[in-house]
Amino acid sequence: MSYGANDPRAAIAAGRRTPARPNVPAQFLDFTELEPDEITSLGSRTWWVRGQNVVVAHTQARAGERIERIGQPDEYMVLFPDAGAAAEIVSGTDRSTVTDRSVVMVPAGDSHMVVDADTTVVRLFSARSTDLQERCRNRSAYADPDPNVAPFAPWPDPVDSPRIRVYPVADHPYEQGRFGRIFRCSTLMVNLFDADFGPRDTANLSPHHHDDFEQCSLTVAGRWVHHIRTPWTRNLADWRPDDHVEVSSPSVTIIPPPAVHTSRSVGQGVNQLIDVFCPPRLDFSEQPGWVLNADEYPMPRGDRS
Repeated sequence: MSYGANDPRAAIAAGRRTPARPNVPAQFLDFTELEPDEITSLGSRTWWVRGQNVVVAHTQARAGERIERIGQPDEYMVLFPDAGAAAEIVSGTDRSTVTDRSVVMVPAGDSHMVVDADTTVVRLFSARSTDLQERCRNRSAYADPDPNVAPFAPWPDPVDSPRIRVYPVADHPYEQGRFGRIFRCSTLMVNLFDADFGPRDTANLSPHHHDDFEQCSLTVAGRWVHHIRTPWTRNLADWRPDDHVEVSSPSVTIIPPPAVHTSRSVGQGVNQLIDVFCPPRLDFSEQPGWVLNADEYPMPRGDRS
């Protein structure tokens, strides 16, 4: 790991970095350069992409759009990254409203939302949503599972039973010594970073790797360069040139283990990134105070907390 002394992640123990096989290529999906997979009669536009354990549905929703999910096998997450987002979410008899930037947990089963203003809606699903995996434009990349990625396994249900949970971002301001804004449910974890205003300091980057899980990096504002290095093996045929790929917003980048990676904001204005992990990360969950809704979602048995 190459974290700076002021980076909260420096307290996390380094991993093994011993891949089951050479890591697969990273994937860069810039929605500003890709036609949407779906366009509704109201004009809402949706792009579907996946990782090994996660499905991402990124929707530029128009006011009045109804977005539903029938027969969802497990809990899923909805992100509203735009200021002024407005929507009503319904699951059975449970109803909740969103009035600004928010993270929302939605129980398994039938659910829907009605968007009350033009806004971005990002739905995140686990690998159990096999029907949604088939919608994804990059599904062929997972015709053979990556053995470096641990299989999906859900975490425990919330302590007070599944229900719609809305977490307004404004209720959780940045705190010194905490890494971003991290929320988890029984299937997923997200980290909403504070916005960078202008380019990131190139003398303070944070190259690191993950042993056995993908990182899905979602850009929601500005421009970013993802720097990714494939670890060498004894076989020269496995070596791959470094990636230094610039993407706009919105975009999704899938970073496979154990690639060394760091991301750098390069836009002159507001730049913002959201990291997605499926299932939740144990190392982040073990850090006191990092997961903002940890009291509601237990960790798996056998954890060290």
